[in-house]
Amino acid sequence: MLAAPRREEARSRTGTGRQSLEGEMETFAGRVVLRQNDGRTGLMMRHFSSPSLTRCLQLSGMALAVFVMLAPFQTPAQAQAKERALEYPTSYRTIQIDGLSVFYREAGPKDAPTLLLLHGLPSSSRMFEPLFARLSDHYHLVAPDYPGFGHSDWPDPKQFAYTFDHIAEVMNHFTEALGLSRYTIYMQDYGGPVGFRMVLAHPDRAEALIVQDAVAHNEGLGANWKTRRAFWADRAANESALRTNLLSLAAARTRHVGDDPNIERHDPDLWTDEYYFLSQPGQAEIQSDLFFDYRANVENYPKWQAWMREKQPRLLVIWGRYESSFDPSEPESYRRDVPKAEIHIVDGGHFALDTAADLIAQIVRGFVGASR
Repeated sequence: MLAAPRREEARSRTGTGRQSLEGEMETFAGRVVLRQNDGRTGLMMRHFSSPSLTRCLQLSGMALAVFVMLAPFQTPAQAQAKERALEYPTSYRTIQIDGLSVFYREAGPKDAPTLLLLHGLPSSSRMFEPLFARLSDHYHLVAPDYPGFGHSDWPDPKQFAYTFDHIAEVMNHFTEALGLSRYTIYMQDYGGPVGFRMVLAHPDRAEALIVQDAVAHNEGLGANWKTRRAFWADRAANESALRTNLLSLAAARTRHVGDDPNIERHDPDLWTDEYYFLSQPGQAEIQSDLFFDYRANVENYPKWQAWMREKQPRLLVIWGRYESSFDPSEPESYRRDVPKAEIHIVDGGHFALDTAADLIAQIVRGFVGASR
């Protein structure tokens, strides 16, 4: 069984940057000596005879005094955000489910309405950090990593069937182990096929559905699914092309940026971190196996549509304007099934939380609050 790796190079990059900055300080000040003690960086001043250095220190002291005086005068929003972070910090936990270590994030009061957050490809529960920062004061947030993703176990595909049926089964057992009997289920990308299976297996548990850039209609699969459909038809002949189409660094970037003309607002760490995980030993096989099973989702679409038309669940659809993985007709397809569905097109891509977290959090608050 493969354990999810930890990101050491991020810390090393930070360390390198810090050493570089300290080197610049030494050169600039001339008489500032840097000293390393037990791994911590300290500063020691000597020979304060330079007028320019003395003036610099005087100005620094004045700036510090002003900062101390102004610190209490925070805006209400700043104070509230700090208070929320202190009161409802995110916990990072693991739990044994069906013999696997399943990692999950959790925050918020446990007696509040629960949001079960199901991530997409090739992400993890990390994609929901923007919602944890904005909603944990009002809601109980739970976001697991599926087996084979993030910091959950990555069992060998020879011992673990990577199918959406199996992932949904593990996630249902996960909710039962945590005692989650009622929740609003938030489904992004792969979260759609996982979540719909969970809902149809236990419809009494879902208070409402939130769909963010996830498909439940065949016409919602966009043009770049031609290579993927060929893979389903003949895996051996098309596996190499599928891995380039789905698992490459370019594909990871496109999932985040999509057709957004303003690429400068997208943090490249998001897709480079995802690609780092995809590049680990065993990941190509895991993701290829699971995506080969995606064809079963297409076969299940009519069943999910029929359930929505019959049950008319409370449904919120959030869709990124620059989504390039799926067809833009998909939100209206949901409306055909559930005429009262609430639909919002936001200024983002496939991972719309990257750029529209404030608006999405506001929309979710209004939707979940109205259902209580």
